[in-house]
Amino acid sequence: MFMMRFDMRAPATGAPAPDLYAAALEMSAWAERLGCVSVVVSEHHGSEDGFLPSPLILAGAIAARTSTLPITVAVVILPLRDPVRLAEEMAVLDVMSRGRVMYVAGLGYRPVEYEMYGVDFQRRGRIADDTLQVLLKAKTGEPFDLDGRRVQITPPPVTGGGPMIAWGGGSLAAARRAGRNGIGFFAQGGAPTLAEEYSRAARAAGHEPGLCFIPAADTPTTVFVAEDVDAAWDELGPYLMHDVLTYAAWNPPGTGTAGLSAATNADELRSEGRSHRILSVPEAIDMIQNGGLPALHPLVGGLPPDLAWRYLHVLADRVLPAAGAGHRPPSPREDP
Repeated sequence: MFMMRFDMRAPATGAPAPDLYAAALEMSAWAERLGCVSVVVSEHHGSEDGFLPSPLILAGAIAARTSTLPITVAVVILPLRDPVRLAEEMAVLDVMSRGRVMYVAGLGYRPVEYEMYGVDFQRRGRIADDTLQVLLKAKTGEPFDLDGRRVQITPPPVTGGGPMIAWGGGSLAAARRAGRNGIGFFAQGGAPTLAEEYSRAARAAGHEPGLCFIPAADTPTTVFVAEDVDAAWDELGPYLMHDVLTYAAWNPPGTGTAGLSAATNADELRSEGRSHRILSVPEAIDMIQNGGLPALHPLVGGLPPDLAWRYLHVLADRVLPAAGAGHRPPSPREDP
């Protein structure tokens, strides 16, 4: 019925980071009881607002607070990782969660992150190819030789063949990398030719194409539901714009990536009606009844948890029952 995303940005204009992390765990446990499709955690490094640098740690904490909720780590910036160490961490998390965590790996796009890790940004594609091949072998738990060394990841994963890994990106090179390695492809946007190239590369390498997700450029990636949409824009606008302006500073214009906006203020963002949307209750009901999946970003821009809970309860009290999902459980801040 809905998904939820956390990037843990904590700018000085928002709530303190410890409050946001505690809220993310509470919200994940609460969302599980409402049938959340997946919680997504992201990765960036060296961001002034504290963008989550260690998504597997947060995924592990969420797994410990839940029992059935699927968790997606998207993305793991693969060229910055040691594949053997990463496979070990994935194996432990697979056992802890009983197979509930999947991964979308990618190149990343910020040179400053590569500089921080001492990795050559210009060689990131070649490094990713080498790292991915090792990771796909290691995650299975089966022994193999690597440059004359014996490698076997323990504990063995509970997921047959190891946790699911897909590749993320919005380029033809990304589509080809996913296809030739026999894994799924999750783009941030792009032309339908990406899907064709992905399938072509997979079959050329002897694989059947797997999951392929290419959202339209106007797919909303940050959704709130409000009783009073005008008042919500006044209240949420500064937090939404922190998200918009920070991503715009990191990305060149015209990338066609879902979730990016060229808006310079909240009025422009609202007029776009694209990446960041505040839906009325009827609009949210209509979205779900027509097969849409609201992508909630409840702590966007460091939004204080008390405000975030208020908007989550609108979804739970007014929208989900009308869409056939029943009544919400109490939040951790309410009496049962």
